[in-house]
Amino acid sequence: MKPVALFVLPKCSHCDSAKAYFKSKKIRYNLIDVTKNKQALKDCQKHGCKGAPVILIGNTWICGFDKQKINKELGIK
Repeated sequence: MKPVALFVLPKCSHCDSAKAYFKSKKIRYNLIDVTKNKQALKDCQKHGCKGAPVILIGNTWICGFDKQKINKELGIK
């Protein structure tokens, strides 16, 4: 499976939804709080993402919690 990184903000309901979705699908991911990692925040912004969560699957950046794009990248039906 491709590596998955989840960039989040504290108290973000969409971020919580993404975490719950990954847990329900048993998808392992690296959790990164962009308030504590300024370089990660810059990386997200560089790829055109303005909000949270941001999901990186392999080399593909997904802005926001978009199940359809996540499933496509991970090959989930």
